[in-house]
Amino acid sequence: MTASNAAQRTAAQALIDLLVDQWGMRHVFGLPGDAVNPLMEALRQRRDAVQFIQVRHEEAAALAAVGYAKFSGRLGVCLATSGPGAAHLINGLYDAKLDQVPVLAITGMPYHDLIGTNYQQDIDTDRLIADAACYSERIMGPAHLESVANLAVRTALATPGVAHLGFPVDFQEQPMASAKYSPMDQPHHTSAGWRPPQVVPTPEDLDRAADVLNAGSRIVMLIGSGARDARAEVTFVAELLGAPVAKALLGKDVMHDDHPYCVGGVGVIGTKAASDAMSGADTLLMIGTQFPYVSYLPDTQRVRCVQIDRNPTRIGLRYPAEVGLIGDAHQTLRALIPRLRRNDDRRFLQETQDTMREWREIMHRQETSSDAPMRPQVLAHELSRELADDAIICGDSGTVTVWASRNIQIRGEQRFSCSGLLASMGCALPYAIGAQVAFPDRQVVAFAGDGGITMLMGELATLVKYRLPVKVVISKNNVLGFVRWEQMLYAGNPEYGVELQSIDFEKVAVACGVAGYQVKHPDNLRDTISQAFANPGPSLIEAVTDPYEPVLPPSIRPDQAEHLAHALKSGEPNKRRIALTLMRDIVTDFGENVATLTEALEKEAPEVLEEGKKGAKDVRDYDPAAPFQEQ
Repeated sequence: MTASNAAQRTAAQALIDLLVDQWGMRHVFGLPGDAVNPLMEALRQRRDAVQFIQVRHEEAAALAAVGYAKFSGRLGVCLATSGPGAAHLINGLYDAKLDQVPVLAITGMPYHDLIGTNYQQDIDTDRLIADAACYSERIMGPAHLESVANLAVRTALATPGVAHLGFPVDFQEQPMASAKYSPMDQPHHTSAGWRPPQVVPTPEDLDRAADVLNAGSRIVMLIGSGARDARAEVTFVAELLGAPVAKALLGKDVMHDDHPYCVGGVGVIGTKAASDAMSGADTLLMIGTQFPYVSYLPDTQRVRCVQIDRNPTRIGLRYPAEVGLIGDAHQTLRALIPRLRRNDDRRFLQETQDTMREWREIMHRQETSSDAPMRPQVLAHELSRELADDAIICGDSGTVTVWASRNIQIRGEQRFSCSGLLASMGCALPYAIGAQVAFPDRQVVAFAGDGGITMLMGELATLVKYRLPVKVVISKNNVLGFVRWEQMLYAGNPEYGVELQSIDFEKVAVACGVAGYQVKHPDNLRDTISQAFANPGPSLIEAVTDPYEPVLPPSIRPDQAEHLAHALKSGEPNKRRIALTLMRDIVTDFGENVATLTEALEKEAPEVLEEGKKGAKDVRDYDPAAPFQEQ
């Protein structure tokens, strides 16, 4: 840069230069607008070093930044204009906050002397985003820029979480040469650079934790995404303690699903083996997880707990940890292992392994079913078979979360994530955009339902514009399926407001320039997936699946069965079709849950039970094109 150009360099240029040259920013997801025009010009001038990815909705920009950061471990960056642009970011930024993902959001603001005067798009974005952010500040001019930008990035990486910079448009245009520093300040008093700390608990705490674990005989481990850097250590500890390993959803890719110590996911979307392990344990070891559903954890009055987490505020948050080890999972486990004794009593492990084998047999029957309409487990299973060993799978929120958790089998170097604590619908496609941008040579798949995909369907055009070969797989059932079963199973109410107007996603894909495929029968599924995945560009598969496939927990409580029966007798519009499906699944899938369901139906809705028994063989006499009419 020449001396004259340096003198004319704007604050917007200085910010982009700082993020590119000092913090290694290479991608920005966003939409342009008048309140960020100087920043867009700065990005244009640095387009050799940083790529601006234009999305169709700012929510997608924030979610793409989350996906980028989750899978790469690097800072995700999103950009939006003032007013509605900034407001649209909020959902994705909360996703980053709740799942502890480092994201920097940059928003434009009106001219500084018009802020707070009801000017056009006058939203105080630093206050708007403050609750979602661990750092949110307004840049007050060229002299202020460097210190707050460095602090914002460092805070986002260290927390990790969301940092936000609101930037009035006229301050963006000011030359850096005009910077006027206060008497208590001096230029360049801050610096860039950050390295993750290696935190290990004290020897005393490690000894206390080892005492608890060595005293246990029925130990279960629960791992989350915070254990990802300790895969080898997790496996070693599991073998040492004879402990089955249950996985929180965001920890799905920490251990292979076919590992002999893995008992799958925990909770309503989890496995029977994980449920039994939690109820039968005398000791719980939690590693890098803030699994929210405390009712699915062991009895707090009789089970001892050791928890490992890098964030001290998470210790004891979900379960009363007798010993909390604050530290990095990898380093903490390495320090803990020499203190542990081998547990030679393998009866608890063998019990859960036997249950897991039975569970896998049930899953296999579901996954290989030839029923039509197609069961969604078949779709997830065939998708899993087609995935590359280093594929990145981006899940959405809804019934597809269940099938991803239970029926996609993680192997090799595969990665999986979804919107964890926020459970936001619509995340899969923008996550996949961020992941594919970060890893252009890896296979990236968005696995979504029709409800989730329609929320940000415009991002199909983003795939085409940037030639991102993402494979979008849609389980289409024309219903908000998870909500339907929540209404019936947990509230005892008939479904209401959950039906979706059918969309021809194949045609939508083709209209956007994406290769589109549709499949309705299991016999054609494998070939369709293979054909779509062989396409070098972006592809979309619309798989029509059974909207009445039950979304049931691995162990059904009597109150849940009673709620379901009450809903069926209280005006459920599709009770006959649901009864038919339940009878099919009671006979083949539910095992010990048969008695619980049958007893509740006999008590609350005997006519539904009898109708289901009589017509169970007619389950195929159903038109999936009209799923909301009483059959």
